[in-house]
Amino acid sequence: MKRLIPLVLVCLVILGCGPKQGPHLAEEQLHKLVKRAQKEYKARQWALAVETFREIRDRFPDSRYAVWAELKMADCKFWAKEYQEAVVLYQEFVKLHPTHEYIPYVLYQIGTCYYEMILPPDRDQSFTKKAIESYERLLSAYPDSPYTLEVKQRINHCRQILAAHELYVARFYFRIHYYRAAYHRLLYLLQSYPQTRSAQKAQQLVRHYYAKALEETRKLARGTLKDFWGEPVR
Repeated sequence: MKRLIPLVLVCLVILGCGPKQGPHLAEEQLHKLVKRAQKEYKARQWALAVETFREIRDRFPDSRYAVWAELKMADCKFWAKEYQEAVVLYQEFVKLHPTHEYIPYVLYQIGTCYYEMILPPDRDQSFTKKAIESYERLLSAYPDSPYTLEVKQRINHCRQILAAHELYVARFYFRIHYYRAAYHRLLYLLQSYPQTRSAQKAQQLVRHYYAKALEETRKLARGTLKDFWGEPVR
């Protein structure tokens, strides 16, 4: 029994001289990760930075850096031009922290992700519509945010693109002799985007398109209408 006592004391000394344990070590590790993440972010090493920010969020969810890391993960995806992944992360941030002070910025970034993915007028315009929807959400919730002026300008630009898309489709239908469809696309353009450059062009075409649409309707009534390939329309 007496021999065991010195052995126990030796073990306690060894443990006491070992590496630091508990909250001090965790705080040290957290600060190292934060510095590393900041360094990678500053160096535009987006893939590395997003993983470091993720580690901060996952390992230290109760720290003051956790929410910051969530937001920076989304920012990394944005600057890496991985816009769809960025949207998912920004939307997740809004869902988890709906009253956070950075929500106006996050809503702006969601709209900007969609804005950066907008395609030319002759392509699908889903991203254009989502950009408008996201920006209008920001204007509705935070009308006095510092992004208001720029967002309004971008919404106007998006509407110009949507109007140009409608004009493109109308002309396409006209070219393949679908005159009624072409005329209705012009009407939709004039009703939906009256203050656009494409609407001014549509005004110059609408009478001619109407005449051809009326002629098509009469042929359809007589049973003499033919499609683009010359086949009778029944």
